[in-house]
Amino acid sequence: MTDLISKTDAAHPASQPQARLFDDWIDPIETGVRERVRDWIEALIQAELDAALGRPRYGRKGAHEPAACTRGYRHGRRSRALTGTFGTTEISVPRARLQAEDGTTIEWRSGALRAYQRRTKAADALIASAYLAGTNTRRVRRALAALFGGAVGKDTVSRVWRQVQTDWQAWNQRSLADEPIVRLILDGTVVRVRLDRKATSISLLVVIGIREDGQKVLLAVKNMGGETQAAWRAVLDDLVRRQLRRPAFVIVDGAPGLESALAAVWDGVPLQRCTVHKHRNLLAHAPKRPSAFMMRSRRITPT
Repeated sequence: MTDLISKTDAAHPASQPQARLFDDWIDPIETGVRERVRDWIEALIQAELDAALGRPRYGRKGAHEPAACTRGYRHGRRSRALTGTFGTTEISVPRARLQAEDGTTIEWRSGALRAYQRRTKAADALIASAYLAGTNTRRVRRALAALFGGAVGKDTVSRVWRQVQTDWQAWNQRSLADEPIVRLILDGTVVRVRLDRKATSISLLVVIGIREDGQKVLLAVKNMGGETQAAWRAVLDDLVRRQLRRPAFVIVDGAPGLESALAAVWDGVPLQRCTVHKHRNLLAHAPKRPSAFMMRSRRITPT
C-alpha cells in the first residue's frame, strides 16, 4: 500500500540554501570606508598640529635649536562625536597651546575641525537640501536614518535649517564695497519649488557681477513677485545700500521695467541687450514656414 503521508521539508534538505531578504544589504565598501574614516580624520588633525608646533608627536628640538624656537606644547586629548556622510564616528582630538608674541600661550584650534563642530559641512548641506525638497523635519530624519545611523533627529534638522537661514540673511546683507565689479548682468528667471505641500512657480530677480579680471560672482537673488519696475528698483536700491560701485555698463534682458529702474538709479549707464534673450525672442516670433506672398516677393522657389 502506498504511503500518502508527505514528509516534512526538513526530511528533504535543499541542495542550496535560499537567500533571505536583507542578507545582501551590507555593503563591504561602505563598511570598510566607515571603519577607516576615524584613523584618516585623526591623522589629518595630527598633521595640522605637527605643522603648527614645528615637530611631530614625541619629537624633540635639535641641539642647535634655541629654546626660543619652541612654538608650544601638547596637553592631552579630548573625544568628540563627528557626523558626516560617512556616518557617526568617535574621534580623538589632540589639544595644545601655542606661544604668543607677548610671551603668553593660547589654545590651539584646528582649521579642519571647527570648535564645537559635530557635523561636517556636507552633512549639513544634505540635511538642508532634503528639507528644502518639501519634507518636514520628521521625514528628513527617517529618510537620512540609514546614512547617518539614526544620529540626526528632528531637532538637528531644525537647527541646521535655522543656521542656513542665518547664513542666507548674512549673505544678503554683506557689504559689496570691496568687490571690483565693472559690469552687471540683470535677469529674471522662474523656478519650480514646493510651497505648502504644493508645487508652484516663483519669479526670481538675479544679479550677477563681473569683476575686473572677468570672474563672475553672484550678488543677489530676490523673490519680488515679478519683474516690475518697483521690484527691480528695490533690488537696485539694495545694491546701492550695500555700497556697490556704479558699473561701466549693464547687460539686461530687455524688460521695460528693468530699464526704467536703471535710469532712476544709475542714469546714463550704458545698456546692452543680452544676445541669448534676443536670439530666443527671434526664434519665438519667427514664422515656421514662409508665406506664399513672401516667397513671390523675394522670388524664393519653395523646395
